[in-house]
Amino acid sequence: MLKWFKNIGPGTLVAAAFIGPGTVTVCTLAGVGFGFTLLWAMMLSIVAAIILQEMSSRIGIVTRMGLAEVIKHQIKSPLLTKLAVILILSAIVVGNTAYEAGNISGASLGLEALFGAEYWSFYPLVIGISAIILLLLGNYKVLERILIVLVLIMSISFIGAAVLTKPDMFAVFKGIFSISFPGESILTIVALVGTTVVPYNLFLHASLVKEKWQSEKDLRASRIDTIVSIILGGLVSMSIIIAAAAIKTDTISSVLDLAKGLEPLYGSMAKYFLGIGLFAAGITSSVTAPLAAAYVADSCFNWKSKLTDWKFRMVWGGIIMVGIVLSSLKIKPIELIQFAQVANGILLPVVACFLVWVVNKKAVLKKYVNNKTQNIIAIAIVLIALLLGIKSILKVLALL
Repeated sequence: MLKWFKNIGPGTLVAAAFIGPGTVTVCTLAGVGFGFTLLWAMMLSIVAAIILQEMSSRIGIVTRMGLAEVIKHQIKSPLLTKLAVILILSAIVVGNTAYEAGNISGASLGLEALFGAEYWSFYPLVIGISAIILLLLGNYKVLERILIVLVLIMSISFIGAAVLTKPDMFAVFKGIFSISFPGESILTIVALVGTTVVPYNLFLHASLVKEKWQSEKDLRASRIDTIVSIILGGLVSMSIIIAAAAIKTDTISSVLDLAKGLEPLYGSMAKYFLGIGLFAAGITSSVTAPLAAAYVADSCFNWKSKLTDWKFRMVWGGIIMVGIVLSSLKIKPIELIQFAQVANGILLPVVACFLVWVVNKKAVLKKYVNNKTQNIIAIAIVLIALLLGIKSILKVLALL
């Protein structure tokens, strides 16, 4: 146990990244709208996240390079290399911009619960400046510890809430192991996948493991860190769905509605605990999204930058500023967060295909390439993600 705590880090940071306000919002909407019936989608997402994140961390440890850099080096055609770089940069920038706006908006919902809606116009700026200050520290270990602590309150709150709602455990297990697609649920399913298996986390993980571990001997420690962290993160997400299923309303339009999921645990104080939790979760995700974009840009342009490098800071600073502007527009935060999660769900198959391709090249991973079982599971995950992405696009087009 002590050895595991010593090795804790990148996996927990990835879990902290996906347990953001988007997770709180989407899981709450899933619980309110569909009860326990979409728990299977979260279980699938947890398995997919473990498989894909483990592959990403393996690439980072063995090659000592970022995922984008490895992909770029493995494409021999100059034209295809440029196209791949453009695709990766576009996917991460677009996804992270939407995600960042959702993160900042979600954290702003937390401040609304604490201080009221009349100061809403200032909240995105407060969140953005807070994220900038954390990143300006330029110290990985300090940043890691702060982000882990920030999500702790929210995690405890929702797991406790799920337990105290005294759910029907037969119905819970049925929801986990019975695949179903209730009416109008496809976008919610894609959002659940998108909020857990976040494309930018695959790039972030490959880069972070280099900060923590130095050799291939650390692969086992990294694998344990990844599995335990993501399972714990998934447990929190499932707890949110279970707690939200107890909300006696058909519509969720404000933070006060979301707070009803915590009422069994905190009573009238629920909105304040949720406010603190959403704010903490929003800050962690507001930091990790631009950080991942900076790592991707670093890999694509061969900067070899550190956290304190000005080019590195220009990238994450730009992402945060765009997020502040978008979240300040008069768009309902709930809708913005949902859009961010759906966007990530659609981008996932593209990034996952690159990842599976690279992790099977012996020139890259030597004896640490995927085995047959890993490939079967990975390809199945890619196909499922692709199918869900296509269905969500068709659904969105039908709504236009």
